Amino acid sequence: MSKLTGQNRSKRRIRWIGAAIVVVGAGAAVTVAVLHDRNDARRSAEVVAVAVDKGKVTLDVATTGTVEPATTRELSFAVAGTVEAITVRPGTKVTAGQTLATVDDTGAADDVTSAETILSDARDRLDDAEATAASVTAAATACATTNTGHLTAVGEPSAAVSAAAATACPTRGYPDTGNDSILAAQQTVNRATRAVAEARAALGGAVIKAPIAGTVVAVAGSVGDTVSSGKTFVTLADTYTMQVRADFPEADAGSLRVGQTGTVTLADHDDPLKATVVQVDPVGTSDGALVRYGVVLSFTAPPSDLLVGQSAQVTVRVGETGDVLRIPSTAVHDISGGSGTVLVRTGSVSTRRTVTVGLRGDQHTEVTAGLTAGEQVVRSW
Repeated sequence: MSKLTGQNRSKRRIRWIGAAIVVVGAGAAVTVAVLHDRNDARRSAEVVAVAVDKGKVTLDVATTGTVEPATTRELSFAVAGTVEAITVRPGTKVTAGQTLATVDDTGAADDVTSAETILSDARDRLDDAEATAASVTAAATACATTNTGHLTAVGEPSAAVSAAAATACPTRGYPDTGNDSILAAQQTVNRATRAVAEARAALGGAVIKAPIAGTVVAVAGSVGDTVSSGKTFVTLADTYTMQVRADFPEADAGSLRVGQTGTVTLADHDDPLKATVVQVDPVGTSDGALVRYGVVLSFTAPPSDLLVGQSAQVTVRVGETGDVLRIPSTAVHDISGGSGTVLVRTGSVSTRRTVTVGLRGDQHTEVTAGLTAGEQVVRSW
């Protein structure tokens, strides 16, 4: 019994010793790992120097935007009535001059007929007034000629002859008064002519036709509806000249100008699409925390499958220089008044130096003085 107990104790000692060895081994592994990590940290903390080189420096600003038509037309009937036909629906592509909707034009057609009848009567009255005036003029001329010949035969002076002939005959000419029959008749004809033109325009307004080629965005009614004159019934968008509207924060908007180039990235297009800034709103809008300015970009070559309201990533290039001395933007610190500080690396020694900077781009900064090509600067510090 005692012999077994001694053996068990020996086995326990062996197990404890083994466990201790395992623990020591594990501790050694941790130490190695720690030392390894410290070595990595030291390596990552090593100074990285880059050479001053020549190249392009660019600066872009970016935001999100929305695809929209360059032109939107709100179309309405020129007369009130009941909708007889609608030949389109939202999403329908149409050509210029295509009929989109019509209303019952019976009343408008009757108005045209009535206006044309009134105009015809007015023209008849004008003809009668002109004929009457012509008769009076002819009679007066004949009378004056006869009287002048008679008075001349008895030896009256010429001035006296003319006065006597005029007194003895009806009034010649057309008095310039509001009561003149021809003037009144002509004014009536003018009013009737305008009424006919308006009635015909109203009759034409019983039909909505597309003034431009594009896509129907909305239709505000159905067949059988009663519509009012001048109320928008069809909204048409010029989807053949699409554009992008984007809002830029105030800090970026100050560098935006008409004519600057940019890119528009859409979710359903693999490659960015080229675009040009065509409008920068002069007045910003505030949401209470940030002032934004609207900017419109026109596609250089718009694809045919653009969708109204489609979201887009917009980037505009606001600065660019070519073939200039440049260094990584992270290498320049304490930039103020066109100058900054860099660490020039010579061997294992870093020395601060003040340099003059130009364009501060997204990745590089232009250096206009203080460095030469090939010198080494600390990339990030």
